[in-house]
Amino acid sequence: MIRTAIYSGSFDPPTNGHAWMIRTASRLFNVVYIAVGVNPGKQCMFTIDERKEMLRNLSLSMANIEVISFENQFLIDVANELKADYIIRGIRSESDYGFERGMLDINREISAKDIETVFLMPPKELQSVSSSMVKGLIGYNGWEPNVKIFVPRNVSDAIIKKVKKK
Repeated sequence: MIRTAIYSGSFDPPTNGHAWMIRTASRLFNVVYIAVGVNPGKQCMFTIDERKEMLRNLSLSMANIEVISFENQFLIDVANELKADYIIRGIRSESDYGFERGMLDINREISAKDIETVFLMPPKELQSVSSSMVKGLIGYNGWEPNVKIFVPRNVSDAIIKKVKKK
């Protein structure tokens, strides 16, 4: 049986936590869609195409990963379109769990298909890593080495290039 999953986020920028989730999902499922969502309420540092490219570079060694994007759709509808059996969500804290549990309940209400949500918990050293936290480090004296701790190399290179361009 083919197990197909979808893992979504804004990935602005992709972090080491995202990379851990992708590697773990790649081992658990036959096909994994990494879905970059467009949130009109968020001011993004990177374009959708830049984020997709960074994620493709992160997953080059994983043949079962496909990077896509979606806009103006519920994730559950995208999962249905792709015939995904699972939605993958990361849980870093109790507040993440509360939010994700609510989304799981909503998804079950609005979807005719049984799509299970799988919660993955990153290792302790990645639990505080978020895209917002990484962006919050940028701009202070000596920020580059600090950012490099929390994101993959291709992402830190992209961040440095983008910031120096301004």
